[in-house]
Amino acid sequence: MKQLILIFFMVFSFLGYSQEAKTKNKDKSKTTFNLKGVVKDFESKKPIRDIEVYVVGGGLPEYTDELGKFSIRAKVGDELVITGLDIVPVYHTLTSNDDVEVLVRGFYVPNNSKEVKQMHTSLLDSAKMYKKTSIEKSLTAIEKSLRLLQLDEYEKERMASYELLGDVYMYWKQFDLAVSNYKNAIGGASNAELSLKLGKAYLKNKQYAEAKDVFTKLLDTTWKDDHSRVEVLNSLAEALVQLEEIDKSIEYRKKALDLAVKSNDELAVAISAKLGESYAAIGDNSNALGYLNGSVVIAKENSRSEFDVLKASENTADFYNANQLYDKEIEIRQENLKKMESLVANDSLVLDSISLQKMNYKIARAYISKNAFTLAIPYLKESIKQASEQKDIVVEKDATRKLSELYRTVGDFKKALESYQSYVALVDTLYRKKEQQISQANRFRNDIATKQARIKSLENDRELQRSKMALAIKNQQLTVESNHKKQLTIYLLIIGLTLLALTAYFFFRNNKQQKITNNLLALKSLRSQMNPHFIFNALNSVNHYIATNDERNANRFLSQFSSLMRSVLENSEEDVIPFSKEVELLKLYVKLEHSRFTDKFDFEFDLDETIDTDNYQIPPMLLQPYVENAIWHGLRYRDTKGLLRIQIVKNEDASIKIEILDNGIGRKQSKALKTEHQKKKTSKAMGNIDRRIQILNTMYKDIVSVMIEDIEGVETGTRVTVILKPN
Repeated sequence: MKQLILIFFMVFSFLGYSQEAKTKNKDKSKTTFNLKGVVKDFESKKPIRDIEVYVVGGGLPEYTDELGKFSIRAKVGDELVITGLDIVPVYHTLTSNDDVEVLVRGFYVPNNSKEVKQMHTSLLDSAKMYKKTSIEKSLTAIEKSLRLLQLDEYEKERMASYELLGDVYMYWKQFDLAVSNYKNAIGGASNAELSLKLGKAYLKNKQYAEAKDVFTKLLDTTWKDDHSRVEVLNSLAEALVQLEEIDKSIEYRKKALDLAVKSNDELAVAISAKLGESYAAIGDNSNALGYLNGSVVIAKENSRSEFDVLKASENTADFYNANQLYDKEIEIRQENLKKMESLVANDSLVLDSISLQKMNYKIARAYISKNAFTLAIPYLKESIKQASEQKDIVVEKDATRKLSELYRTVGDFKKALESYQSYVALVDTLYRKKEQQISQANRFRNDIATKQARIKSLENDRELQRSKMALAIKNQQLTVESNHKKQLTIYLLIIGLTLLALTAYFFFRNNKQQKITNNLLALKSLRSQMNPHFIFNALNSVNHYIATNDERNANRFLSQFSSLMRSVLENSEEDVIPFSKEVELLKLYVKLEHSRFTDKFDFEFDLDETIDTDNYQIPPMLLQPYVENAIWHGLRYRDTKGLLRIQIVKNEDASIKIEILDNGIGRKQSKALKTEHQKKKTSKAMGNIDRRIQILNTMYKDIVSVMIEDIEGVETGTRVTVILKPN
């Protein structure tokens, strides 16, 4: 009998898998089409180039060519966004696959302070209006506002734009970006309300130590109302809970509760419940139950909604469940269930956290814990029914699985098999839904990253402009000083020769300092180009696993990638770093790429143990692009598995030789494989490296030399030799 049941389960599992495969094939049949269009000026009807065109929730944007034309993948019903720094954004919904012509108007840039502030206010109002409905439109409006505010006189308005940008990101749960922009909004000024927002963003972004620091500093702040102080105390308590400082968190949460009850604050119910959870965590069940019941009393006495009362009561039931007091748990939940059914019958709003399906499911689990299986079955059925009506697939799946297990326990194998079949179908549905959610989340994140990068570039341009102005002022001052010295030379003929010598000395020193300053600025600019290039290429590797739904390798790869990025960011501001750090970074990068192309190459990393790597300095990220070229343009195109060899040996003159050798297809064949579009592009990464080496060798007396040679013959490949001198 047991063998027969096992066969049935295997058959239906296979049927579920087949159904999933059919559904996937059906989804693939919904292919997009190649939309073509042209962007023209509204007045002159002339085509406009370099206009950004993208689909909301779609892939990367496209840009119009010299004739204003673009081509992008889309489907009927998609919203097309046409935007650029010099035009007013246009939003167009596709109703067919016909070619489109989009007419745009120029973005007016006001010339005086009054008009700038008026337009800034208008743009922020627009961003606020779209805050909860369209993050793309909201971010575009804020980007326009920041473009207007490049001068220092608009510091207050610029801070307001960054604050709203943080608010938008908080609403859309992009907490890391919210933190960044709240910090920009605060700047060097002290602003309690903004600091409170920053603290909340830290808390949501799981930066608990930073949140604790912000809220601690806000404890002595005088607030206009008690609600803000309640938020500070309660948020500080939450940060302390996450940092496992439970006793301190209880102290601050009690202060928050006293003030919340006194001021009839809406947070009082939640704070009392949180206190109950904290006491439960340290095993003080008496106080835990007291505060949990207290939250119910507060909700009733303060005339909160029925849902607030129910939610507080459910927390008490959860406590009884955790302490295996199932009779009390069932009693509370059954009473709550009746109230909930009454509210639903009156068309009241249903909260996800205390939905009917969840209540029924929890009651059933309590009965199962008591081994009262027959009493649990009706609640599971009702949970499944309610979950199906509310399209709550997660609860429906869990309840169906539990029902199948229950039928099997009581010996009703037929119903167990039927329930298991339903469970398999729900798992398939949930899996497809999860895939769609992940895909949508990735597209959403990419869209936001593109917008944020453009906003960040505005601030970078502003800082660059300020640096140029400061440099111009300094040059002007130097010129004035020089003229003054010349005049002194004329008037003081007696010491003319001495002054001429001093003047020559000052000119030499200033010119040398100017060259050093220019070199440092050039290095900083090149580094800022190197890191984004590297990050972009590394993210392509991460995207590969996500695209192939390889969750395990994606998680592992992301973990290693985060370690790699931490090393890159730590070294990004340095002209040179210890060679040991560069070796660690290079090893980690090679491992990451090898995990992607295991079937394309093996690698050897041979480091002479007699080398004191801390005695050598090297520009950060110098070797990685050469290794990247070896893998992506050499080894990746081999028909058979290749070998990447990195050898580091010490020369007789105390310098070290780093040799990167691959047996790939070679540079000539790799170049021949490129498309016409790729041939038109030059390698920015390799050009940046050459320029960095040139500047650093000028500043540090030829510490690095690089030679690249092709290997031809029976075996092809490329050898890169880097000579590094000691400090």
